[in-house]
Amino acid sequence: MVINLSENHSLISNWVSELRDVDVQTDRMRFRRNLERIGEVIAYEISKTMPHRVVETQTPLGTSESKLLLEQPVLATILRAGLPLHQGLLNYFDKADNAFISAYRKHDNEGGFEISVEYMSSPELDGRVMIVSDPMLATGASLVKTITFLKEEGNPKEIIVVSAIACTEGIEYLRRELPEITVWCAAIDDELTAKGYIVPGLGDAGDLAFGPKTQY
Repeated sequence: MVINLSENHSLISNWVSELRDVDVQTDRMRFRRNLERIGEVIAYEISKTMPHRVVETQTPLGTSESKLLLEQPVLATILRAGLPLHQGLLNYFDKADNAFISAYRKHDNEGGFEISVEYMSSPELDGRVMIVSDPMLATGASLVKTITFLKEEGNPKEIIVVSAIACTEGIEYLRRELPEITVWCAAIDDELTAKGYIVPGLGDAGDLAFGPKTQY
């Protein structure tokens, strides 16, 4: 299942517009905050789909019934670009456990690339809901390798992918390789370049959030 939150107008459309805007992108703090806000809204929407329990809460004047999440998810992200989106999810799922993965494109001399995974820190995953955030779902290769790597460490009962901008081709690849996954995104673009970049997209989310890199 794919949920595209830009299908209906909301504040998310405004934030995506600013993420794409070359004039607004020069403000790194605003770029990070827009990703964070998208993560917050998606966390809220995801929470509606999660199991809950009813508890009685004591107030100064009596008791009230409240609906609380039955369990907290595991929030996973791909370093470094995923950090602001991850923070937005964590702001709302503030009791969640967290996992971090280092996955990046290792380019070759012919212009191609492979996905290299070099670091992982993860809590227990068996039987849990896992939400994996990556701001740009382009080819889908990084996410498939990341999730496959995580699944070797445990068996989540549900896997959710959260992206700011996803590409149609990447979504299709992700669903072919991991058909059980649900994708939540703020926008979907149809074009992917030969080098695996989304068009119109927004550029390199990691560089825009944290500054250009000189080493890969």
